[in-house]
Amino acid sequence: MKFEKTPIEGLFIIKPEVYEDQRGYFFESWNKEVFAQHGFNWDFVQDNQSFSAKNVLRGLHFQIPPYEQGKLTRVVNGSVLDVAVDLIKNSKTYGKHYKIVLNASEKKMFWIPPGFAHGFLALEDNSIFLYKCTKQYNKESERTILWNCRALNIDWGIKNPIVSPKDSKAPLFEEFESPFLL
Repeated sequence: MKFEKTPIEGLFIIKPEVYEDQRGYFFESWNKEVFAQHGFNWDFVQDNQSFSAKNVLRGLHFQIPPYEQGKLTRVVNGSVLDVAVDLIKNSKTYGKHYKIVLNASEKKMFWIPPGFAHGFLALEDNSIFLYKCTKQYNKESERTILWNCRALNIDWGIKNPIVSPKDSKAPLFEEFESPFLL
């Protein structure tokens, strides 16, 4: 596996070694020992999967301490624009975002550590998005920031995505008091 740093500290693009032949393909999407060799010592406790039609946008979601989640994301069908926003108050990139297209054909993964808001936009119909989480879902610690908040300046490449009522009424980034510190 190749681990590539991004311009935002803590975010990584992970490219697995894919073995393909006439039968299909095989790759490891998670290997605790390999990830530990690259400084990842997380235990995953929950796997999530979503199915989305084209132009469905989910996010920007996160959980506050003590239930903050790290996420290892990937796509098994279709493609998504995956976005992470730095919510770590004393970080050099606080309030900045990084985005990447993940798709089934390239099989890349995206590591989003605790302290980041996360959202994604389905770029194709029948997009299946998987993510492993370092902590379990906790409704009381769940938070959302408005996906199109001007302060974040995220170019989703779409003006009117399909968004849940909860996500469409989320607070602005400026209204959020971050509990995350380095």
